[in-house]
Amino acid sequence: MFIVSLTYISEMSEVDKHLEAHIQYLNKYYELGIFIASGRKVPRTGGIILAQAESRSELETILNNDPFKINNLANYELTEFVPSKTIPELAFLIN
Repeated sequence: MFIVSLTYISEMSEVDKHLEAHIQYLNKYYELGIFIASGRKVPRTGGIILAQAESRSELETILNNDPFKINNLANYELTEFVPSKTIPELAFLIN
């Protein structure tokens, strides 16, 4: 399991130009079961993605397809963790 923290490095007007493409990118990886939650930071300085990729390398390859990454709009910080406790609805995350 990974927490992906995006931090914008561009003007919001540039981020907004690519927002629809970013949403389409997110939708693709939700459909594939890789992304399980995402959203904006408050204040809006970036975003967070929870991902369950097989490996850091696989996730890095996926993130390289993000329009925000392609257009150099955000930096990405990856934190890997092993879920050991969840609410019952998220028990599938525990391996």
